[in-house]
Amino acid sequence: MLASGFTNAPISQLLLLGIVSSAIVASLTDTKYFLWIEVRPHLLDYWQYWRLLTWQLAYTNSAEVLFAAMTFYQLRVIERLWGSRKFASFLVSTYIYTALLPPILLAVIIRPLSWGHINYLPSGPTPVLFALLAQYHAAIPYIYKYRLSSSLPNSTTSAQEYGILLTSKATSYLLPLQLALSQLPGSAIAAGVGWIIGFAYRREILPGTTRWRLPTWIVGGGEQKERYDSLRRRMEGEAGRATGVQADGAAQGQTRRRGMLGGLADQFRGAA
Repeated sequence: MLASGFTNAPISQLLLLGIVSSAIVASLTDTKYFLWIEVRPHLLDYWQYWRLLTWQLAYTNSAEVLFAAMTFYQLRVIERLWGSRKFASFLVSTYIYTALLPPILLAVIIRPLSWGHINYLPSGPTPVLFALLAQYHAAIPYIYKYRLSSSLPNSTTSAQEYGILLTSKATSYLLPLQLALSQLPGSAIAAGVGWIIGFAYRREILPGTTRWRLPTWIVGGGEQKERYDSLRRRMEGEAGRATGVQADGAAQGQTRRRGMLGGLADQFRGAA
């Protein structure tokens, strides 16, 4: 049975609520101009280096909020796949990379190469979103393939070579693509760096992120671990009854083997 909504995805729910609420607060308090980054004058003239850690806190327009919220809702499957603890650990451990690398890349490389014309980096957690999208691309398989074409293939073109081959996941990239193209070229820089960070995390080449985990009490993993342990013990007990081996959980987790005749008798009696 497919889980709907934010079932087993509490961190994704908080993340989506944070995106929407932060944009509303920034609009009501008229503090949007504190969010984005312009290398000159914010960094080079005013020395506002605190923007390097805060520019991902909120988007500044409603279209980006909509695209980001819908994409993060779609990416909740990553939390269900990994578990809330690993998902939250990924967000925290990669934040320093997603926060610092795009503005540093813009200030040190891209801006000098463009003779100062590319100077603006829009606000919002676009790098975090694309880092998660890289995990979605690598971990979630497609269900089917299909071809998109404007007409039928002619006699000289085979059906396998005609049109554009797409998968069931193709439409999942439309919303983040809109987000990456919303404020070019800064939005594309943030999206590209985020994708590279997600790829590096997947390949376990990002220092200090792959094996680090948040404490269990922060994400409330105690009850979940107890539930999984209970489920594991029940499955082990059912497997033991089916194979003639029962687990003695009351003692020390040791197992004892039933006799061959007892196992055969259970099978003839239809033991589960």
